[in-house]
Amino acid sequence: MNSFTYQYPVKNYFGEGALHTALAAELPAMGEKVMLAYGGGSIKRTGLYDEIVAALQDAGKTVVEFPGIMPNPTYEKVQEGARIAREEGVDFILAVGGGSVFDCCKIVSAQALLDEDIDDFEHVQDKTPAAFIPLGCVVTLSGTGAEQNNGGVITNEATKVKGRGCGRFFVPSYTAQPSLRRYSSGLSHPSERFSSHRGSGFGRRRSATPSHARRR
Repeated sequence: MNSFTYQYPVKNYFGEGALHTALAAELPAMGEKVMLAYGGGSIKRTGLYDEIVAALQDAGKTVVEFPGIMPNPTYEKVQEGARIAREEGVDFILAVGGGSVFDCCKIVSAQALLDEDIDDFEHVQDKTPAAFIPLGCVVTLSGTGAEQNNGGVITNEATKVKGRGCGRFFVPSYTAQPSLRRYSSGLSHPSERFSSHRGSGFGRRRSATPSHARRR
């Protein structure tokens, strides 16, 4: 398959060499300090970590680490990332992985610039953030489409609530999709939404509990 680039609204670099093409084009706009966010460390075993860090450092960027993002990321992990971003003065977040990494980083990008607790801000006050640290995504595991949308699903272990958050008008600046594998996962997620009685539209879930009753 030939490599290509398209934008709607996220700018997508797809196919062989997509990572290098994306970084070459986007690095000048990524600021001085880049937070490199990832999951359990598979990107180090595959050599992708070294490849990305070398490209960032060659471009004169300071790399700030945010590792260990787990599947079904937690509110506590979001707060950890937001604290690092604030303390280090991060200009850009580069998230490498799949949907969980991207979801976590979307919420981090908002919480880092928000004085209030984002869980209370969104789910109690019913507000949406308006400011975000720009985010780019490098897709190593496809399926959720999280690199293309404006939402992130986070688990608050204290309140036992797993819910959606982030800004109405925020999407990643760009995404690089160098892998051509795992099409089955990419097809199964949207398919189950169409076939499930709990699905509604593009992945929204109905609940028997009114939204006001779910707020704290």
